[in-house]
Amino acid sequence: MAMLLKKVWESVSNRATSFSSSSIDSVTTPPSYTESSSSLGDFDRLPIDVVLQIVRLVGPKDAARLSVVCKSWRPLVSDNRLWIYFLQNYHDTWDSVFFVETHLRSGYPIQTFSSPITELSFMRIYGQRVQVPGAVIVDGGSGHCKYGWSKNACPSGRSATFLEFGNIESPMYTRLQHFFATIYSSLYRMQVKASAHPIVVSLPLCHYDDTEAARASRRQLKDAIYTALFDMNVPAVCAINQATLALYAAQRTSGIVVNIGFQVTSVVPILHGKVMRTVGVEVMGVGALKVTGFLREQMQQNNLNFESLHTVQTLKENLCYVAADYEAELYKDTQASFEVPGEGWFTLSKERFKTGEVLFQPSIAGVCAMGLQQAVALCMDHCHASELTEDDAWFKTIVLSGGTSCLPGLAERLEKELHGLLPPSISNGIRVISPPYGADSAWIGAKLIGNLSTFPGSWCVTKKQFRRKSRFTLAW
Repeated sequence: MAMLLKKVWESVSNRATSFSSSSIDSVTTPPSYTESSSSLGDFDRLPIDVVLQIVRLVGPKDAARLSVVCKSWRPLVSDNRLWIYFLQNYHDTWDSVFFVETHLRSGYPIQTFSSPITELSFMRIYGQRVQVPGAVIVDGGSGHCKYGWSKNACPSGRSATFLEFGNIESPMYTRLQHFFATIYSSLYRMQVKASAHPIVVSLPLCHYDDTEAARASRRQLKDAIYTALFDMNVPAVCAINQATLALYAAQRTSGIVVNIGFQVTSVVPILHGKVMRTVGVEVMGVGALKVTGFLREQMQQNNLNFESLHTVQTLKENLCYVAADYEAELYKDTQASFEVPGEGWFTLSKERFKTGEVLFQPSIAGVCAMGLQQAVALCMDHCHASELTEDDAWFKTIVLSGGTSCLPGLAERLEKELHGLLPPSISNGIRVISPPYGADSAWIGAKLIGNLSTFPGSWCVTKKQFRRKSRFTLAW
C-alpha cells in the first residue's frame, strides 16, 4: 500500500506542470464523497476533488489496485464517473461506448438494459473491454471493400470489391475463399492471423423479400461465408448486414436506413436490430454508379475531358450537392472549380446539383424508377400500417448510409420532401440523419460490436456451433 501511495505522489509531481484541472472537470463532475466515508489517511488533508484528480492521473490500472488493497478507497475509486473518464480515452467516443454497452452488450436479439445507469459498473465494463481480444472487420460493400482491426480508429485498407455476395452460383465458395484470403494477406503485414481473432463481416443487404426462395438464398449465402471462413481456421464469425451496422453507428437500434449502394438504393426498416422484411424493404433502381455516370454524361456533353471514372468520382465528392429547391437552383450561379491531382482544374456549374437530383428525379437520367422520397414515404407508410409497436417513433429516425449519401444537402432535402408527401400523423417527428461516419459508417458499426465488453459472446457463431448446425439467431 505504501508503495502504491508513493507512486500516486510521484505521478502528481511528474505531471503537475502539464495538468489542467479545468480540462478534467469539463469532462465530468467529481463523484460525491461524504465526510462519513472511511479515512483516506494522509489524503484526508486534501480536498476530495484534488484526490479524485490524483486518482485520474495514476491511470485505470493503479486506480483499480487502490480499490482492492484499501477498503477506504473503494467508494471513491469505484465511482462510475471516474471510469467514464477512463473510457473516454478509447478511440470510440464516450457516446458510442455508452450506447453499445447499454444496448448491445447482451448480444443478439437486442435487449436494452432495464437497469438505470447507477446500477451498471463501468469499472467492470472497462476491465472487460481491456480484455476483449479485438476482431478483424471486413465491410464487403457492393462497390468497395474496407477492412481493418477493431482497435484502430478507421479501416486500414480499402480495395475494389471483386465479389458479388448476392451471387449464389456454384463457384461461390471458391470466390469467397479467394476474397477473404486476399484480405487476410493484407492484414498479415499487421501481424493479424486468421486463426487468432474473430471476424465481423458486413454484408450488402440482398434477397430483400420474405419469401421462401429469398430465405433459402440467404441461408445458402450464410453457409458459404461460414464454410469459407471456418476452413481458414477463423475461430468465430459475426455476419451482419450493412444497414443494421450503419444504424448502430448512428447510435440507434430501430429506424429506417437508406443505403445508397453501388447498383441500387435500399430503404430498410429495422426494429430492435432486426430487418423487418415482413413490413417490406423498398428497392430503388438508382445507386452510386448511376449518379456518377450521370455526372460523366453531363461532363461529356459540355466537352470536359477527363481520363477516368475516378476523376468523375472525385469531382462528385468535392463539388456536387443536393439542392433544397431544384427549380430555384436552376436560376442561380452555382459555378465552382476543383483541382484533381494529375489532371488539373475542372469547373462545374449546374452539373453540381443536377447530379444528386437523379436520386429524387431518376427520369432526368433516363431511368424509369420512383424517386428516393417516394421509396422512403412508401416504407414509412407500411411501417405505420403494420402497427408493430404502440407508437410510431421507431421508424421516424431515418439514417443515410453509403458514400453517395454524404452529398451535402441530401438529408435536409429528403426530410423536406417527406413532410410534403406524408400526412402529419406520420411525418411529425421525422428526423433524417446524415451518415455519422461518412462512407465508413457500416465499418464503424462493426467496430463498435468488435470492441464490446461481451464480444464475441452471442454475436458470433463458432466453428463447433456451425458444424453442429445449431439453431442460432442472426441479424441478417
